[in-house]
Amino acid sequence: MSAAARHCPALFLTAPASHQGKTTLTAGLARYHRDQGRRVRVFKTGPDFLDPYILEQASGQPVYSLDLWMTGEADCRQKLHDAVGDADLILIEGSMGLFDGTPSSADLAQAFGVPVVAVVDTTGMAQTFAAIAHGLASFRPGLPFYGVLANRVASARHAEMLTAALPDSLRCLGMVYRDDAMALPERHLGLVQAQEIDDLEIRLQSAAAQIAQTTLTNLPPSVAFTPASSVPIPQLLTGVRIAIARDRAFSFIYPANLELLAALGAELAFFSPLTDAHLPDADAIYLPGGYPELHLAQLTANQSMKAALRQHVVQGKPLYAECGGMLYLLDSLTDAHGQHGEMLGLLPGDATLQRKLAGLGLQSAQLPGGELRGHAFHYSSIQTPLQPVARAQRASGSAPGEPIYRHGSLLASYLHLYFPSNPVATAALFQPSTLPSNTP
Repeated sequence: MSAAARHCPALFLTAPASHQGKTTLTAGLARYHRDQGRRVRVFKTGPDFLDPYILEQASGQPVYSLDLWMTGEADCRQKLHDAVGDADLILIEGSMGLFDGTPSSADLAQAFGVPVVAVVDTTGMAQTFAAIAHGLASFRPGLPFYGVLANRVASARHAEMLTAALPDSLRCLGMVYRDDAMALPERHLGLVQAQEIDDLEIRLQSAAAQIAQTTLTNLPPSVAFTPASSVPIPQLLTGVRIAIARDRAFSFIYPANLELLAALGAELAFFSPLTDAHLPDADAIYLPGGYPELHLAQLTANQSMKAALRQHVVQGKPLYAECGGMLYLLDSLTDAHGQHGEMLGLLPGDATLQRKLAGLGLQSAQLPGGELRGHAFHYSSIQTPLQPVARAQRASGSAPGEPIYRHGSLLASYLHLYFPSNPVATAALFQPSTLPSNTP
């Protein structure tokens, strides 16, 4: 073990599938221990912009993504090691089911030796709870399986049936009873954003009260976290001022992305396409993803902001947009109910929200400066006369990746890129482009 290792109690909360209550209980666990005066750091497995906001509200600390492919093992290792410096407890929330995906939550937990807790929604289930717990615990030899937590338990009698067949070798960490007061509301891309849930504090306290009735009130085993080899970040954006859209319509931003831009030397300024009349003085613009489809009327009506963004592009300054940010660039956007909004008209084409998922998966893009990794997750489809200048590559599978569009000084795609996966390529997004334009 490295002499530079740091030790901290840690747990990895996972489940047999999505929609088992992982985020609610991870948030409740973070809030419970925070209320005891402990410093809690929470991480989220895989690409996600919605769960981290809930977990940040619960813990009072920024929540970073960990993914062995998208962010890389070294990035994961360093973030965990850094967190130990100001944490009494580290929590990691998994994505989907324990063994789903390549790499999976199990891969991440095993790579860093973090004890695994499986959250199981027991609705409509009795002794089969034991079979699911046994399967999760024994499927992969060497996985540091810590125990199982029964969620959405109906009654004390139901609790008895759930544990009746559970072998002594499997630790049951407690029963969390069904309680609508702690449930988190959802919409088409996942959970409703934290800033939109007016009673979020009440829900977090309800979840913490449920955790108080389990053995998770005790700190878990301590884990040794070692640092990664440090790599200097080149100051490629020194003197560059980047204006970043950030409001309820555009909020899908990795904290690590902002930190990297600052580390590259950029000065960051923020603006709201919903409410601001003017742009900050800026050399480049970053339009992240979000929910423009929920704010069509307000985005359409803000003519002064639309004019300012158009002027930025007319001047040939870089503008990088991803997913919802790209939808805002189009001529129009229509939501799933048929409501229509006039957007910026900077990228020829129109988009329509569908009721079915239109794009999903980890992908990488070859851009000036090299490969950047990220993911796509969208319900909209675009109709545009433009031909893409490149296409992303999927991390797995043979299906084509997302198209990448260049139009004048714009670069846009459905991809949500993780900037620290390549600092040099990130810097190139906000400098004059070397990509050929597909302007007609």
